[in-house]
Amino acid sequence: MYREIRKMTAVIGSASVICPASPPRARPQVGDFLALDLGGTNFRVMLVKVGEDLDGQWKVDTKHKMYSIPEDAMTGTAEMLFDYIAECISDYLDQQNMKHKKLPLGFTFSFPVRHEDIDKGILLNWTKGFTASGAEGNNVVGLLREAIKRRGDFEMDVVAMVNDTVATMISCYYEDHHCEVGLIVGTGCNACYMEEMCNVELVEGEEGRMCVNTEWGAFGDTGELEDFRLEYDRVIDEGSLNPGQQLYEKMIGGKYMGELVRLVLMKMVNENLAFGGEASEKLKTKGSFETQFVSQVEGDSSDFRQTCNILRTLEMQPTLADCQAVRMACESVSTRAAGMCGAGLAAVLNRMHKHRGDDILKITVGVDGSVYKLHPAFKDKFHATVHKLTPSCEITFIQSEEGSGRGAALISAVAYKMASLIGH
Repeated sequence: MYREIRKMTAVIGSASVICPASPPRARPQVGDFLALDLGGTNFRVMLVKVGEDLDGQWKVDTKHKMYSIPEDAMTGTAEMLFDYIAECISDYLDQQNMKHKKLPLGFTFSFPVRHEDIDKGILLNWTKGFTASGAEGNNVVGLLREAIKRRGDFEMDVVAMVNDTVATMISCYYEDHHCEVGLIVGTGCNACYMEEMCNVELVEGEEGRMCVNTEWGAFGDTGELEDFRLEYDRVIDEGSLNPGQQLYEKMIGGKYMGELVRLVLMKMVNENLAFGGEASEKLKTKGSFETQFVSQVEGDSSDFRQTCNILRTLEMQPTLADCQAVRMACESVSTRAAGMCGAGLAAVLNRMHKHRGDDILKITVGVDGSVYKLHPAFKDKFHATVHKLTPSCEITFIQSEEGSGRGAALISAVAYKMASLIGH
């Protein structure tokens, strides 16, 4: 594990994607903002009302709706994908009776981009099952604006585009000004952190700090993880839409966790260690063991009632020993994921501590994502790994609520207010 940290530190230290967004010191503009969150198979549209209470403290109220992205939009063309996004926005504005208003919009886009301005980002490559053609190498905000224009039934002022890790960090920063790391453990896995400007080679200036989006899901793509990858990881990678890429993410993210467990179970069947050496056609089917099953199995009671029900939906007839074996398989996959993710965060925090020179680094980490929030044991195992590997850090974890949307809206609110001030 320590060798992994050293390797990861070297890669993260030269992260190729720089996001020019540091925690905003200005108070946000009061008013209504729209936030979009695209990071997986579900797309979220959110109305964010930024205001002040009687004591002059800022407050944020949100309303959101989830939309499921059809596979043909994910894997078709960029025009199809962004036309669908525009359709979702139109539907949501109709529901909120706000189509007549031209709202400032913050766009959380959770894929690797090269930021060229706060409202301009070039998509480097798709991840998490997206392959829409015509998007890579193009400005994502431009694609969104063109889709809105094609639709023609509403107007939006796209103020900012941010990664979900950055949005999560900013959202939590307004609760705790020590928050300088954002982490997502959901469909995929990624982190951002505040780096010293003197270490950021792509931007001029030596003073202050800048947010670096590590895109650490791609760690291992040049061989750094070969000592840790197992036969199951290789099957997952070879059968994915992006073989050879996002290898670290494929060992952690919720998109892959259930399938990893299924592959382990099939190995146990083939070696006659479970289910009497016989597997149903359903269990043999790729994707049949969903990641939510991992959480349900590990959270099951000692009578394994829920585990039995899950296995019966897969047309298996489990014994008590089979249920115990399935739980062990789930625990092994999720524990490894927590350890791998914890090692990555430890590498980032130890780097921050080294460059800041404090005896003890007091730091807050904002975290979002379904695996972190919903898995019954992941959070505690992840925290334990991080604390063990960062003896010189005093770490507070904040679980972000709707962090991606709230953070994008807050960044847009600050940017909108600063632009208004400059304009006057």
